[in-house]
Parts: sequence; C-alpha cells; structure tokens
Amino acid sequence: MVVTAPDPISREGVLSQLRRHPEIDLRDASGPGTVALLIEDALGEAALTRLRRLVRGEGARAVLVVGAIRESELLDVVECGVGVIVWRHEATADRLAQAILTASRGDGDLPADLISRLVSQVGTLHRSAGVSPSTPSLGLVPREVDVLRLVAEGFDTGEIAGKLSYSERTVKNVLHGLSTRLHLRNRAHAVAYALREGYI
Repeated sequence: MVVTAPDPISREGVLSQLRRHPEIDLRDASGPGTVALLIEDALGEAALTRLRRLVRGEGARAVLVVGAIRESELLDVVECGVGVIVWRHEATADRLAQAILTASRGDGDLPADLISRLVSQVGTLHRSAGVSPSTPSLGLVPREVDVLRLVAEGFDTGEIAGKLSYSERTVKNVLHGLSTRLHLRNRAHAVAYALREGYI
C-alpha cells in the first residue's frame, strides 16, 4: 500500500496512523495489485490524471480520500477505476484501514450520499442520451442484474449471497465474470455501467 498526498505532513500523518495496523503492508512504490491511497482536498484535472496513472498505468487499486467531489467529477472518478472513496472528515485510522483492505480484495465502498448522487447523475445522462431503459445495449443475464442491483444498494458480498440464496463464491464469480467480460475495473464501475445501460 502506498500513500500519495498533496503535502508531506498529510502523507506522514496517514502513514503514522496506518503503521498501527499490522495487516497493512506499507510500500514506497505502487504497482499491479498494490493499493494506492490518494489524498485530495478537492478534485481537479491533475488529481484525475494521477488517478488514471495509478489505476490504468500502474495497475494499482485506488482508495480516494477527498474533501469534496463536484457532480461533474463523480462519474470521471468511477470511470478512472476508483472503487473506494472515503470523505476526509471520516478518514480515521480504522476507517482508512477498512477502505484499504476492501480495495485490496477488489471490492467497492462508496459513501451512501455518493451512491445516490451517482445514480442520479447516470440517470440524467441516460435520459439526455434518449436511451430507453428497456433496450440495454449489451446483454447482462438476470443473475448479474440482481447482484449489481444489490451492490448498488450498498450490500457486501455476504449480504448479497444471503438475499439471493447464493454462496459468497457464486456472488464473487458473477461479479468477476461480468467485470472480465465487459472490462470493468471494480464494483463501482460495474454499477455505473449497469446504470448507464439501463439495467438498474
């Protein structure tokens, strides 16, 4: 796990907090499969460029700790491949450790208010494009739609398995299969895809 911050004090503060969590392996450089924690007060084009480089260029799994996200940036963040977002005012050592472990598993974790904003934004884009929800462009099977609908509602793998009477392994296989087939980076990206295409 690597930390990228706008200033050395923020970076060292986060690192000192995370050293209390032995389950987190702190590193100096990111790479494929590494979790990269990016701290920003607000997003701009430079931050989005860093996110794209970390996720697409270096193959890292990103955790974004941010003070604010404008509506126009939210979809860009998800499209970059960020699956875990933590508000700066909620970024305690334990919350950051939880976010890092979630990202390391390839799972997603978005604040509830961001999920509702994302749903609203994708719905607006969907309507403005004139796409009918009844005519999706690529085929998702009903099982995939059911799983993604529950992901969008904020349920974790175990809860989804319980609600659908599947094993946790089946839920993970469904998510992995559709992510691989559609080249989706993580759960948040899969939910954004399903919303954009009118499945949920």
